[in-house]
Amino acid sequence: MFIQTEDTPNPAALKFLPGKAVLETGVADFTSHEAAQRSPLARLLFEIDGVAGVFLGSDFVTVTKSGDKSWQVLKPMVLGAVMDHFTSGAPVMETSEAAADDEFSDEGDEGEIIAQIKELIDTRVRPAVAQDGGDIIYKGFKSGTVYLSLRGSCAGCPSSTATLKMGIENMLKHYVPEVLQVEAMA
Repeated sequence: MFIQTEDTPNPAALKFLPGKAVLETGVADFTSHEAAQRSPLARLLFEIDGVAGVFLGSDFVTVTKSGDKSWQVLKPMVLGAVMDHFTSGAPVMETSEAAADDEFSDEGDEGEIIAQIKELIDTRVRPAVAQDGGDIIYKGFKSGTVYLSLRGSCAGCPSSTATLKMGIENMLKHYVPEVLQVEAMA
C-alpha cells in the first residue's frame, strides 16, 4: 500500500491519501481521543503523541498536530498507523454515519436563496476546500449573513479568514445579491 501525503495551507495539518475510499458519504471531524470513539482509525491516530485532530473525507485523512511537535517526527508514525489500519480490514467508522452537522433554524421564506447558497458551496467551494484537506459546512442564513463552519485542515488555518472573506464571501455576494457577508462558526 502506498500512501501519498500533501501539504495543506495550514502548517499544522497534513493530508494523507491512502489510495482508497475513506468514507463513503459525508465527513467526520474529531478533535479529541474521546470524540473519536466511533472511529477505529481516528482512535489509532490519537494514540500518537502530538496528534491534535483527525478529519476523515471521502478519500483522505487530514491530521492536525499540536504546536510543539514536528512533522518530521510525526509523519512516519501517522503513515504507519494509516497503513496498519487499512491493511487490517477494520472499518473506518463503527457506524455508517458520518458527523451530522445541524444547521440552525433559518428565518423567513428564503428557501430559494438558501438552495442557491448551498449549491454554490457544494459545487464551487467544497471541492477546492477538500483539495486542501478540509471541508466547509453550511450552518445557516439570517439577515443577509451566511454562517459557515470550516473543518479539517481549514479549521485554525492562518489563511481561513482570507478564504472566507476574499474568496467565499465575494463569490456568494456576486451570485446571490441577498448575501451581505459570511461569518465563521465553530
